[in-house]
Amino acid sequence: MNRRYTKADLEEIVFIQLENLNAMHDLLSIMKHQNELLNSTNKKLKNIIIGSDQKVYPVRKRNRKP
Repeated sequence: MNRRYTKADLEEIVFIQLENLNAMHDLLSIMKHQNELLNSTNKKLKNIIIGSDQKVYPVRKRNRKP
């Protein structure tokens, strides 16, 4: 298990780690944007629901036979 790494091996490992970090950063940026969109949509839906509670809708009377 005692392996010796050359400078080229270490550079390759570091480069791969950097690529992975950049990919993770991109994914986090996308998730942050999606989260902002979800929050915005939730606020809009909440306002619609609250606004619909204040509206009065006409009620249709049932036809009853005496």
